Amino acid sequence: MWFEDRFTGPDLDREVWLPHYLPAWSSRADTRASYRVGPEGLVLDIPPEHLLWCPETHPTPLRVSGVQSGSWSGPTGSTRGQQRFAEGLAVREEQDRFEGWLPSGGRIEISARMTLSPRSMAALWLAGFEDDPEQVRCGELCVFEIFGNALGPVEEASAEVGVGIKAFRDPALTQDFTAPRLPIDVLEPHLYAVDWDAAEAVFSVDGAVVRRCPRPPTYPMQLMIAVFDFPEWSSGDDDHLVPRLVVDRVAGDRPAGP
Repeated sequence: MWFEDRFTGPDLDREVWLPHYLPAWSSRADTRASYRVGPEGLVLDIPPEHLLWCPETHPTPLRVSGVQSGSWSGPTGSTRGQQRFAEGLAVREEQDRFEGWLPSGGRIEISARMTLSPRSMAALWLAGFEDDPEQVRCGELCVFEIFGNALGPVEEASAEVGVGIKAFRDPALTQDFTAPRLPIDVLEPHLYAVDWDAAEAVFSVDGAVVRRCPRPPTYPMQLMIAVFDFPEWSSGDDDHLVPRLVVDRVAGDRPAGP
């Protein structure tokens, strides 16, 4: 079954998207995305007053606005949660199980543009839903990961576009990630996509294949769409800058309902 969202509003489709970034390690109140939907599509940004994400536990200062298509956690105080970024993490706010869109193969594509400074980044990745305690299903498929400090000059626009498999703690996966420089202007919309099955994941930009990775994960994966700000990368006069990711369309295969 083919799925498409053009984010025409008046709000996100809450049956598909959760406007928080890994809230179990913090709280929904402190991880809420700064976003809007409407004629431009989905706009994620990070205004100057946006809170730091997990300031007491994340090893470096980080601010993020993101939406995700799945979520769950164990009870408060447990270690059961998604995308654990440090040893000894404990759930601070238990999260209800949410299965908005959890593809395990097929095609995912996103049309997006972004405004980034040297201290910011935008990305779409698929992360293992990670709910099976008997298996480590935490690998990722990175459809695009673009840092503002890896953009070419205005007169010769280009970007390093990170794509591939990130294995993390999944022993069944092999790390296979690269960031080729492509002649694209990220201020303009581009189509980033992955097509995958048990044999291979094929990553493309505007229809051109940029990476093939063998043996990708095929367990249920949630979409993560986010823009990030890294305050410690500040040049001292850039706190006013607002990184922005504008998504006018996300589409792909979606499992049929019962």
